[in-house]
Amino acid sequence: MAKVEIVTERCKSCGYCIKFCPKEVLAIGKKVNSKGYEFVEAIKPENCNGCAICARMCPDGAIDVYK
Repeated sequence: MAKVEIVTERCKSCGYCIKFCPKEVLAIGKKVNSKGYEFVEAIKPENCNGCAICARMCPDGAIDVYK
């Protein structure tokens, strides 16, 4: 099973990872990081297949995917 981790302090809520995730694993959460951005969270982590498209699309390097 794959695991997606968000580095919350790097996330700026651009939404690219959400848009390109084929399994709808991610969504913008309600919590805010120290820079004032609501960061992305894995709302359906069980759906993650480890493709890492989200990590490749993230312009801030805020996502790590582990298989």
